[in-house]
Amino acid sequence: MISEVNEALGPPTGGSVFKPARWPLLRARSNQSTFPPSAIALALENCSDGLLIADMRMRGQPIVHVNPAFESITGYPAAEAIGKNCRYLQGSDRLQPEIADIRAALIEGRSCSVTLRNYRRDGTMFRNALRLIPLRDDAGQLTHFVGLIRDASHAVGIDRLTGLLDQYGLFDRLSARVPRASTTLLMVKLDMVRFQDVNSGFGYDVGDELLRAAAARLATVSGIAVARVGTNSFALVFEIDDSSEAAAAVDDVLGLLKPRFVLPGASLTVQFAAGFAVGPVDADALQLMRQAGAALQRSKLKPGHLPHAFAAADERDARNRIRLASELPTAVPNQELLFHYQPQFDLGSGQLVGAEALLRWNHGAFGLQPPGRFIGIAEETGAILDIGAWGLRTIAAYTAQVNRGRPAPIRFAFNVSVVEFTQRDMVTLVQQVLDETGCRAEWLTLELTEDLMAPEPENLRRAFGELRRLGVGICVDDFGTGYSNLRYLECFPLSEIKVDRSFVHELVHSSAKRIIVESVVKLGAALNIRVVAEGIETEAERAIVRELGCSIGQGFLFAAPLEELQFHKLLDEKPVVREGWDARRYLTAMDGGGT
Repeated sequence: MISEVNEALGPPTGGSVFKPARWPLLRARSNQSTFPPSAIALALENCSDGLLIADMRMRGQPIVHVNPAFESITGYPAAEAIGKNCRYLQGSDRLQPEIADIRAALIEGRSCSVTLRNYRRDGTMFRNALRLIPLRDDAGQLTHFVGLIRDASHAVGIDRLTGLLDQYGLFDRLSARVPRASTTLLMVKLDMVRFQDVNSGFGYDVGDELLRAAAARLATVSGIAVARVGTNSFALVFEIDDSSEAAAAVDDVLGLLKPRFVLPGASLTVQFAAGFAVGPVDADALQLMRQAGAALQRSKLKPGHLPHAFAAADERDARNRIRLASELPTAVPNQELLFHYQPQFDLGSGQLVGAEALLRWNHGAFGLQPPGRFIGIAEETGAILDIGAWGLRTIAAYTAQVNRGRPAPIRFAFNVSVVEFTQRDMVTLVQQVLDETGCRAEWLTLELTEDLMAPEPENLRRAFGELRRLGVGICVDDFGTGYSNLRYLECFPLSEIKVDRSFVHELVHSSAKRIIVESVVKLGAALNIRVVAEGIETEAERAIVRELGCSIGQGFLFAAPLEELQFHKLLDEKPVVREGWDARRYLTAMDGGGT
């Protein structure tokens, strides 16, 4: 064994042969006596830490010896490792801040201990707890560096799935760093949008691969730290020269994540929500993390999940959401929930034919809250089950009341959550409510956003089929904004689709939008599916969607969502929408006439 090491290292400066007792790393003492060289060599070859020795006298400072543990940890056999510079273990991940520490230690000929990302022969990342020790000859000249490597991927502070830091490791890294003067600290939090759909649709193994792939891309970012801080959440920390650079840094990070992820069993384009916060270089890391998290929540609520910079209002909103979550379970028993109704008109006859029931929460402190403020919270906490059952009964009873004795019944649409379909028998509940209230099935339409369609399609198809056999309508809301929406027209027994307002808005100025709406209308006609255009705000938009063959419309041109009393008055008036209709003037006159 010693002869092999001698051959690898060559004699130190001065021509003497390799003598382990000379090298500080290879010297062991017991009662001031030195172990036999063969024992020391045997220990080095069999220790659990990987060992490499690099010759600093040779061009490129190549590796000249590795032990079996090195081969086991890295996957590289000795024949492939020897002759390479040890930085090959970094792959293309050369912007890690620890590399500067290593470089300085090599130049200065001193010891160094860091933990950095390295890559095995198969490309997988591991956290390398690296210790570098200089070796000198009898004249004190630096001849070699010994590197001890240890796989710290499963160590405290390391996320086992991705090999990144976890949240505690992130805070440890920040507390141990020496900040650069006159810099600003940037904290970025990312959340993988609709990650649960990946797990549900492709399996948890694909979900794990997606997280690893995202982590590998983020690991190439030049920053202080990168961590996985939640199931599908990541955090990154940077030192920047000025807070004005923050948005560009976030855009660069998101740019890394835009290309499609090609995984075993799936090829996915994934969207990330992003929130970020900046503070002084010595800012409290926990507070900065909390602020970035509050900004992330705002990003998740934005259309398109655009990145959001923290503002003081975000923290207030986060506290308010916590309060809403704690008080939401009492909203039904306290009778704080109510509906507003947005009328739907036949675009041909101009007659009022239906309405969409829009849920509101009349909170004692915050006032009237739209569904976007609390439905997500209700789904997370499970309160949606009580709210949904209450809403279904309320709408069915109101529908039966409105249509009693009415020759042309009004059809009511009501939004339903995915949680209700996954956590209870919706068909049985609907049948029970219809029996209790006397509401006819054909008077009621359940609206679902395209987001609902991704998980458990077989269960949804079966439930939709049974509801349609009862006579209940099934509508896809916001059609055109989700994934694979054309497939839904084929796979699900739909009675109605609603063209999203983003396609209707400024339709008169966009030939592309006109083509899209016309195509949807033609598909609906061919499949016997009613098409509703929502978000109609101008007479020109109404005229165009009518010309394209759309049968039903709703929007502020006709009426904003109305309180129950106002909606009753509108029904009694039996309005007919014609060209030049002015909803505001009509409703004002209607209210005045009723006083």
